Amino acid sequence: IVGDLYCDIPLGLYIIREKNVVMIGELDVEKEELPAQMVQVSETEIKRAQNAEKEEMLLTGTKQKRMEFLDLDYEAFYLCVAAL
Repeated sequence: IVGDLYCDIPLGLYIIREKNVVMIGELDVEKEELPAQMVQVSETEIKRAQNAEKEEMLLTGTKQKRMEFLDLDYEAFYLCVAAL
């Protein structure tokens, strides 16, 4: 899931050997409804969206590191700039 996009990618069989185990199963679309805004896309499109999301997070982190030396509240600063 990336934003409002989702894709089912078959991963095969995983064997988990630890104390904490979580059961994961398939979602029956007939019984469980997804939110209306969710859009199913191809595997290629979801990977492209994942890469874009990673790049955005890196860029945001880089901006934040650049602003740290100013000793500013970055989130407040960013909201002010975004409002312009």
